[in-house]
Amino acid sequence: MAAEQGQQRNDSGGGARGPLAAGAPGLGRRALVGTLVATPVALVAGCGGGGSSGSSGTSGESGPKVSAAVVTVTPAGGAAKADFTQPVRVAVTGGRLSSVTLTDPNGTAVAGRLSPDGSSWTSTGRLSSGTTYKVAAVAVDPAEARAAKEVVFATAAPAKTFLGTYTPDAGTTVGVGMPVSLTFDKAVTDRARVQRAITVTADPPVEVVGHWFSANRLDFRPEEYWKPGTRVTISLRLKDVEGAPGVFGTQSKDVGFTVGRSQTSVADLRAERLTVTRDGVVTQTWPISGGSPLHTTWAGKMVISEKLLRTRMNSQTVDLGGEYDIADVPHAQRLTTSGTFVHGNYWSSPGIFGSENTSHGCVGMHDVQGAGDPSTPAAQFYNSSITGDVVEVVNSGDRTVAPSNGLNGWNMDWADWKAGSAV
Repeated sequence: MAAEQGQQRNDSGGGARGPLAAGAPGLGRRALVGTLVATPVALVAGCGGGGSSGSSGTSGESGPKVSAAVVTVTPAGGAAKADFTQPVRVAVTGGRLSSVTLTDPNGTAVAGRLSPDGSSWTSTGRLSSGTTYKVAAVAVDPAEARAAKEVVFATAAPAKTFLGTYTPDAGTTVGVGMPVSLTFDKAVTDRARVQRAITVTADPPVEVVGHWFSANRLDFRPEEYWKPGTRVTISLRLKDVEGAPGVFGTQSKDVGFTVGRSQTSVADLRAERLTVTRDGVVTQTWPISGGSPLHTTWAGKMVISEKLLRTRMNSQTVDLGGEYDIADVPHAQRLTTSGTFVHGNYWSSPGIFGSENTSHGCVGMHDVQGAGDPSTPAAQFYNSSITGDVVEVVNSGDRTVAPSNGLNGWNMDWADWKAGSAV
């Protein structure tokens, strides 16, 4: 009867039949059946499946031990829009965790902390939005039988985002007065968190500090002008940084620019002269015409933020009604957001330059219509300048320009500048 039962197990298991079974010396049918049936059980015990718990133990006549430990992972396997702001949690009942790993698609591990009693593990490193992660956990029960679990899930993309537009552009060469300026398209309420995610470093090294002009604008500069030849790197690590409740950054990149030669100028509106100094040597002196007594020019240090070979200037854009509308102002270099320029002037008598301040607040230099003559004072100054050069206006009869009006933070002393940092 025992031989007949063994034959049934052998047949149902798909084992060897006929001559192979009959010809095996020294083995009865019962022994052969035991060998064939045990093999696939061992294979199953040695394999793990995604999102499932497995167990293993010491095999004996009664089969492998089944672990009493049960592992659970939050978020669950297969989740497609997990909250990236929440930690990953792994828990076990009926045992203790012996190992947990949480990795991104590159295999980089996310840090986590195991509880003292081994009953839970919680991620401490930041998750990224829109990213797939894998959790691999192993637990053991009091009898040291193992239970393994592997889970794959993906985090959601943020519903609301903010973006920082930066100046200067990557790869440019700028003057010694160029600050780093970021304008955010959404108001930032957690200024410290956002500022910590942005670093500005210089080579050769110098202290660079951030200053918030508003909830939408953050500038960085050193205490003094940059040294010529300095290489500056802006590191933006804003991805998934919560700048305001429920509003997250998207940028993670490095951009760099180079500081060129040192050129600074002084526009003295009492003497009606513009004096240009390049690397410590005076290279140009030009007659100018500044703002009239009715429309004085801002005083202070102003950074050239934009260069326009020809541009339209309309008095209505600066709240001066219909006093002027000039379609082709040549060699215009912007000094303030509010509309102060150093620019060429072809419509006024050449005799006013160096003798009379007649403008509506800009600094004018003799030029020709069309900006086609490179020998004019306006053309020569324009062609020698780059964005980031500083033009300091003195003796204008007006107050110092606001540091936030353009890229003009140099009009704030270092202590006040540092007081505007959030970190």
